[in-house]
Amino acid sequence: MKEKILEVIDKKIRPYLRSHKGDVELLDIEDGVVRIRLLGQCSGCISADYTVKDVIETSLKEKIPQIKKVELVNCMSEETLDMARKILGRNS
Repeated sequence: MKEKILEVIDKKIRPYLRSHKGDVELLDIEDGVVRIRLLGQCSGCISADYTVKDVIETSLKEKIPQIKKVELVNCMSEETLDMARKILGRNS
């Protein structure tokens, strides 16, 4: 199933996200639940929930019926952490 998911991500989802200066990382697949992380400009975007449900989950379920849902694992990107460190005047 992982290969099918990666194929859909590469062919359909990633081009859409890259047009918005973002990307996606597949983290885990368990019992039909796909866990992902959004990267780049998509990380922390106010439309992230829409993107996950209406773009990513819909695209994956359309091609792979065994998928029950897609969960977004939120975390700050390294770029965001670096920017926060600079603002706060911290090096680590």
